[in-house]
Amino acid sequence: MGHLDSEPTDYLSHVDPVMRRLIGEIGPFSLKPRIRRSPFESLTRAIAFQQLHDKAAESILRRFIALFPGRRFPRPDELLAMHMRSIRKAGFSRPKILALRDLAAKTLDGTVPTNRMIRQLADEAIIRRLIEVRGIGQWTVEMLLIFQLGRPDVLPIDDFGLRNGFRIAYRRPMMPTPKQLLQYGERWRPYRTAAAWYLWRAADREKRAVEVF
Repeated sequence: MGHLDSEPTDYLSHVDPVMRRLIGEIGPFSLKPRIRRSPFESLTRAIAFQQLHDKAAESILRRFIALFPGRRFPRPDELLAMHMRSIRKAGFSRPKILALRDLAAKTLDGTVPTNRMIRQLADEAIIRRLIEVRGIGQWTVEMLLIFQLGRPDVLPIDDFGLRNGFRIAYRRPMMPTPKQLLQYGERWRPYRTAAAWYLWRAADREKRAVEVF
């Protein structure tokens, strides 16, 4: 695997001196996608995490999964058959329950592809299909492309952490607009995912430094 992983970093170092510095400071690119999760499971989890702290979302998910004994994760048809009141009791808000039910229905009708099918689809096609689901926007699908599918050329320009990481790494006085980030990021193709990963690390590093003082 070693050389494959170094390909994006070699390329980014070559085209962008700031990336070269960042890669030198942070070290190897070590993103490990969770390829075994289905899009249905990933998006269910994403809906749970919307507007909530991680711990709260985790406990809601635990209670939700417990509604389906013997299952590691429920299937879409089982979710649709489950009473809304039970899902509400697990801690999901009404809008989120409607989003979950829409996700289950669109998984059953094939709008949301299976794990096997999604691997054959281009990034744009995946985005187009998944944003049809209630409560799922482009950012959520981009996170799925990066962290579940491991797609190499995704740049989530609306992500606050990413834009902040750019501001820090490139020593800019202002946050870049999504459009500015998109334009600048053209030089990182076809490895914009790795560039995004390094910018997130840059933002995390500054946050940790602030917490220490």
